[in-house]
Amino acid sequence: MSLSGRPTIAIAFHSGYGHTAVIAEAVARGAAEAAEVVSVSVDTITDKQWAQLDAADAIVFGAPTYMGTASAAFHAFAQASTKRWYSQAWADKLAAGFTNSGAKNGDKSSTLSYFATMAAQHGMHWIALGLQPGWASTTGSEDDINRLGFFLGAGAQSPTDAGPEAVHKSDIATAEHLGARVARQAAIFRAGRTALAA
Repeated sequence: MSLSGRPTIAIAFHSGYGHTAVIAEAVARGAAEAAEVVSVSVDTITDKQWAQLDAADAIVFGAPTYMGTASAAFHAFAQASTKRWYSQAWADKLAAGFTNSGAKNGDKSSTLSYFATMAAQHGMHWIALGLQPGWASTTGSEDDINRLGFFLGAGAQSPTDAGPEAVHKSDIATAEHLGARVARQAAIFRAGRTALAA
């Protein structure tokens, strides 16, 4: 990865019905103010896109939570990433994650933990959400940012009988926060590497 210019944030995600794609777009918007952003739909990933992930300063992983873990399409991508694991191509990159499910909790923590474990196996540095939980008091509401109260990454909830337009505005704002946080941390890491190289 080059040390000149703005950092690059890659978003590697799968979306089953479009809801998770809305969250991926929000992460990208949040990151775009401080970084270049590349979005990769992992179920159709190309050799060029693998190279973009290899060149990125940070990779944000995203997938819907199905049956307590990431979708099968994301698991296929993760298994294909073992080629990078053998060479430690992603070592010392930053990583973060987001997920969506139909239920308010929906075992999303299992998916976020899976992403963090995958990142650790690659030798990456995990960036948590960095937000206090919203909607945690009598004065709170479902419009609070981080309304679902996740810490490890961004969690979203979308009704199973509604389309992507039903993704909650609080979950979109939470995802934008995650993107901005990853971009800021990537800029700090890049500045540190530049200083060490000088």
